[in-house]
Amino acid sequence: MDKRWWWIIVGMAGLVLFLSVGVAVLSHPAPGASPAAPASAGSTNASSARNGTEAVSGRHLLNQAEQASAEGKLTQAKQLYQQVLQQISSSEAASIAQQRLGDINMKLILSPTTSPDALTYVVLPGDTLSKISKQFHTTIPLLKSANGLLSDRILPGQRLKVAKANFSVVVDKSHNTLTLKNGEEVLKVYRCSTGKEGITPTGTFKIVNRIVDPPWYSPQGVIPPGDPRNPLGSRWMGFDVPGYGLHGTTDPTSIGKPVTHGCVRLANSDVEELFTLLPEGTQVVIVE
Repeated sequence: MDKRWWWIIVGMAGLVLFLSVGVAVLSHPAPGASPAAPASAGSTNASSARNGTEAVSGRHLLNQAEQASAEGKLTQAKQLYQQVLQQISSSEAASIAQQRLGDINMKLILSPTTSPDALTYVVLPGDTLSKISKQFHTTIPLLKSANGLLSDRILPGQRLKVAKANFSVVVDKSHNTLTLKNGEEVLKVYRCSTGKEGITPTGTFKIVNRIVDPPWYSPQGVIPPGDPRNPLGSRWMGFDVPGYGLHGTTDPTSIGKPVTHGCVRLANSDVEELFTLLPEGTQVVIVE
């Protein structure tokens, strides 16, 4: 055979061998190397598995909390609901836990039930509920509710439950929610209404006055409480900015919408609950 043809045949055979090896390498990556597509699929599967595990864990904790609550073990139920919220933030279980936690917190605060967030005060001669409420920066309605008192009468030596709370409020205009806090702890989240076209002012304010069954000083004159034309509902808590405050409503269907003239509007039952808790001087933060 002519040497020239022999070199051509050898060269072609080498080329075929080179291409075959290259295809094999691409098809079978070296140990430790992961093709992009399978890795993405594996990551998705792992994430789904994690979410599924969290959901199961959340439902399990929620069931435990519901049982503890039904048995009257409120402090234990509160801790379990808090665990649900710490472990799961975007599930139905978390939403239920947030609502139930708010109810539990109100039961612990507003009833004579023993609570780690309260102290016992022994009434001294000359004490009044007004004096005690100022001493502990709380309200007379809260002292009465937490001790099952039907009147303002107290006696020396009487033991009273007094909330050790530093209440504050955060109003979120974008979600029309009002969050009640004790220090950094979220106690309860309420639906509210804020100003149309964003006119509710943002910033940090203080409650400076509290009125039961407030009249409304309208452009047409004073509208008495209970009048359908009075939009303030059953309670008013005014800010240190004249004309603005938290109040109830005569139109519960408006709650959750930006419809007010600048105030923060709540259902009457909710504003009455807050009125019991929040003394003058309570901080109110309003954010966009």
